[in-house]
Amino acid sequence: MAGKTDLAATLTLDDINRAAKVLDGAVVRTPCDRSFTLSHDLGLEIWLKFENLQFTSSYKERGALVRLSALSASERKRGVIAMSAGNHAQGVSYHAGRLGIPATIVMPEGTPAVKAENTKRWGATVILEGKTLEDAARFAHAYGEERGLVFVHPFDDPLVIAGQGTVALEMLDAVPDLDTLIVPVGGGGLIAGMAVAAKALKPGIEVIGVEAALYPSMYNLVKGTALPVRGDTLAEGIAVAEPGTIAAGIIERLVDDIVLVSETDLERATFALLMIEKTVVEGAGAAGLAAVMADRSRWRGRKAGLVLTGGNIDPRLLASVLTRELAREGRLSRLTIDIPDRPGELSRVSAVLGQAGANIVEVYHQRVFTDLPARGTELNLVIETRDRSHLEAVLAQLEAKGYRVVVKTGQAGG
Repeated sequence: MAGKTDLAATLTLDDINRAAKVLDGAVVRTPCDRSFTLSHDLGLEIWLKFENLQFTSSYKERGALVRLSALSASERKRGVIAMSAGNHAQGVSYHAGRLGIPATIVMPEGTPAVKAENTKRWGATVILEGKTLEDAARFAHAYGEERGLVFVHPFDDPLVIAGQGTVALEMLDAVPDLDTLIVPVGGGGLIAGMAVAAKALKPGIEVIGVEAALYPSMYNLVKGTALPVRGDTLAEGIAVAEPGTIAAGIIERLVDDIVLVSETDLERATFALLMIEKTVVEGAGAAGLAAVMADRSRWRGRKAGLVLTGGNIDPRLLASVLTRELAREGRLSRLTIDIPDRPGELSRVSAVLGQAGANIVEVYHQRVFTDLPARGTELNLVIETRDRSHLEAVLAQLEAKGYRVVVKTGQAGG
């Protein structure tokens, strides 16, 4: 396989086919299925590659195993080290355990607990170090050099990129007439490998990358912009401040465009995949669908393959995403109602809500921190309604009974 210095120009379909032989029988050949509902609703033919159904719930297993399989006997004995926000860590840990290779994984301090625990499960030593992935990488390089460990890069390694490229081989084998691939981008290894494979098999196919708007690092590199790279994103799996140099060379040559998606876009796509496809994805895994949902006219009439790159999302974070989207749809709302502080008033409000078909989820009074007269109280309710039109009907009935209501729901852009 080509050396790192010239890989951007020389990585070929043959390299990716060789990687596929290494992976055969050792990773899941995940489904690539059409989503009839999303296709109907969004105006294009959408095919989903369910890499969240890998054993460790991420495509990262592919590149990790290809790299580990190339180690010499002495390198296997000494062991490997990797840095990762989670998915690469689990892939390295799982396959290193299978192959009897000692593994040390360095993860940023803010890594979701579910990812750290799943990494430890397969026998790896986990070290939490650094505020960012870049901090963890610096520590991992120094720690590994001191101990003679082989560093397994999450995205900027020729063997890793070749392994990730096998995703495109499988997608085009399953659906040869795809005309577009929409791929999440963090460090760039996945889209680089997929672009090499896809453009070799089908030169006219369009390959589009998607980054979180808070982490437009590859976007900046390719487009020559200087957008800020910072913040807490739902898509922590692609929150990479310094993209791969090898991957960037391939992306500049073969990838047609990179687009950015907002946090709201990512939340909505994560919600849609759970509600419609009944599949759990992390924020990074929903990035492709987020791009389609955010700019429907661009993709209309296409036959697009989207990679659901991973499903390792913290349960509490998923719960927050779901409730926020319910609020945006008007299905969960917080009401503030000024009522007289006298017996039976709460019962009267409850009766109005019940007659209107609303469900009370939460209720509390505020008597102290309010500008109301001493004989008044502020009633705070969280209610559940069918949709925004039902909410408006509920509010109308409350106002018809003389109640002054302030409502807070998730807004279209919020």
